[in-house]
Amino acid sequence: MTLLTTWADSDSRTVLLRTTEPAEISAALSPIGVRFEQWPVHDGLPSSADSATILAAYRAEVDKLVTEENFSTVDVASLHPSEAPDWPETAKAARERFLREHTHDDDDEVRFFIAGAGIFYLHVQGKVHAVYCEKGDLLGVPRGTTHWFDMGAIPSFTAIRFFHEEDGWIGNFTGSDIASRFPDFDEIRAGYKGEVS
Repeated sequence: MTLLTTWADSDSRTVLLRTTEPAEISAALSPIGVRFEQWPVHDGLPSSADSATILAAYRAEVDKLVTEENFSTVDVASLHPSEAPDWPETAKAARERFLREHTHDDDDEVRFFIAGAGIFYLHVQGKVHAVYCEKGDLLGVPRGTTHWFDMGAIPSFTAIRFFHEEDGWIGNFTGSDIASRFPDFDEIRAGYKGEVS
């Protein structure tokens, strides 16, 4: 289930909006140009499915979006807990990279979640919108939108990524520490799961 939490960018203690209603989430995000959709989920995919299998399962949805938005590249990003000795360092480095506020000059950031969860924080027009995404959620962050992404201390997600540019993900970091002033993935997830269980 998706969760949207909105604060003023100067006050992370006062929640302005908190909702799990898809229509309310869409209504809050569309005025700032953010695309939010929920696609049907293909539950038959094994957790070990490779990129080709995932893309084949979602071929109709992917092709439709590629045609609508003229994307040139589609791939699958996946990060799940591992028993590999370097897992803690790999997870920490991946999280730290995306946890810093940034923009993209040349491309939108469009993700469809196949498994797991992540939060996109959108810093727009004096507000911070945290969009907690899970399996079935598609979020499109327009180029130039100031944002950051948190996958938690123990990342676990798989997402289809869409790009207009073949270079893929290129971030322009703002140097702001704003991400450290708002609840992170683990804080939001703990509160959210406590509400709905």
